[in-house]
Amino acid sequence: MTALIGLTTYMEQTVMGLWDRPAAVLPRVYTDCVIAAGGAVVGLPPQPPHPDAVERVLEGIDGLILTGGKDVDAALYGERAHPENDAPRPDRDAWEIALVHAAIARDLPVLGICRGLQVLNVALGGTLVQHLPDVIGSTRYSYGNATFADNPVLTEPGTRIGGMLGASLTVKSYHHQAINHLAPGLTVSARGDDGIIQAVDIDALSFGVAVQWHPEESPDDLRLFTALVEAAQR
Repeated sequence: MTALIGLTTYMEQTVMGLWDRPAAVLPRVYTDCVIAAGGAVVGLPPQPPHPDAVERVLEGIDGLILTGGKDVDAALYGERAHPENDAPRPDRDAWEIALVHAAIARDLPVLGICRGLQVLNVALGGTLVQHLPDVIGSTRYSYGNATFADNPVLTEPGTRIGGMLGASLTVKSYHHQAINHLAPGLTVSARGDDGIIQAVDIDALSFGVAVQWHPEESPDDLRLFTALVEAAQR
């Protein structure tokens, strides 16, 4: 049976023909990659994170992708927001944090992408570097203007990410934040050549990984999506 993968979505003001109103949206590249990997897709737009609603949603899917998007609210990890941060999106933060906890509780396969890795780390008690240029002295991970940057990633031997992707790879980056203090229950599975955490394994899950880069922007390499779909089918 085809695995059904739920993907979190944005909720943004969107122009569609004559209409200009809030809408649940997600770049098509995400769903294209899941479908190419053999899965079926359903969107999970932000909504009130009532426990019954969260459980009902997760009952209906076989795997979860936490997608990219706006910065996580710094207040959620006890810090004042950096001037370069996006305006907080508390609806999406609350919904996705609730999904993280419930997915781990039911051992649902999870893939986090960019913001998804950051949501995961914050949900489990970690913190973020709010503006990487302040730390590394460059904008190598986010050129701006919707231009993805190519960066090298070195995986950790013995991790899920290392087993799936090999010792090293070049990835598509678009982020100005990254993990600072690693949350309990996560294992670093890849770093940049500058030491910045680029991926984690989720220890409590039979299959759970999150990456700081954007694998959906490399549709010729479906290894992460295929691994998620295969885990979901099991």
